[in-house]
Amino acid sequence: MQKIVPFLWFNNQAEEAVNFYTAIFKNGKIGAITRYKEGMPLPEGAVMTVDFQIAGQDFGALNGGPEFNFTPAVSFFVYCETREEIDTLWKNLLEGGEVLMELDEYPFSERYGWVMDRYGVSWQLSLARVPQKIAYSLLFVDDLNGKAEEAVNFYVSQFNDAKINLIDRYTAEDGEREGNVRFASFQLEGQEFSAMDGGGGHNFTFTHAISFMVKCDGQKEVDYFWDNLSQGGETEPCGWLRDQFGVSWQVVPTILYDLLNDPDERRAKQVMNALLQMEKIDIAQLQEARELA
Repeated sequence: MQKIVPFLWFNNQAEEAVNFYTAIFKNGKIGAITRYKEGMPLPEGAVMTVDFQIAGQDFGALNGGPEFNFTPAVSFFVYCETREEIDTLWKNLLEGGEVLMELDEYPFSERYGWVMDRYGVSWQLSLARVPQKIAYSLLFVDDLNGKAEEAVNFYVSQFNDAKINLIDRYTAEDGEREGNVRFASFQLEGQEFSAMDGGGGHNFTFTHAISFMVKCDGQKEVDYFWDNLSQGGETEPCGWLRDQFGVSWQVVPTILYDLLNDPDERRAKQVMNALLQMEKIDIAQLQEARELA
């Protein structure tokens, strides 16, 4: 089981976006779909969440409304095996999108580009001569500029299977603040992450549009990740939180999917009603709500 899953918040475009992504990336596959039930924010039967895989990695998508917009503060760094692969993927992602850095040769890569797709999601593509895989990239800009290394150390300290691969810092000759992170690579629970400091004047930051869902085996794990990831941050309903750097996480027990998709509609609705009253998810309370239906 992939323990950390990127989760994308769309304004009624989740199904369309998932179909697009699974068509253009290698090993794309659509998984479970949940739908809104009577009394929920969208009409009964509308798609609520979609699980999907691209490059063999798990992602989630939600139709959550217009509240949050994607920004380049979180992007997906795609390592491509061949020049043909990167060029084709670039062409597909650019259709209806916007170039953030041209696809070209750079000192750090023989072929690299940064693009925002038609839905506003940002992708960095790099020719790496390895089978296609995706890392999750965090960009610390404006008021958060200079926080990348602190954030990396914090995240690595919270997960059991975690390590820093490298940290490359700016020097006085680079025109950026000396010591800031040019590029950091780290791993959390087998998933590849990167982090960069990006200076000021960008006028964007992290939002709930992209969060990282931590799948927990039971209440003890829920309590651990909720208490630790929320240190210095903000807690919100339904297992969502913003950490001290503004990055969004969902701390979710694996049993939640089964509880919300109980074949008995009354029981499933009672679970959802109970969930909407919670910040940290309490498994026992959800199970009690189901039994009282």
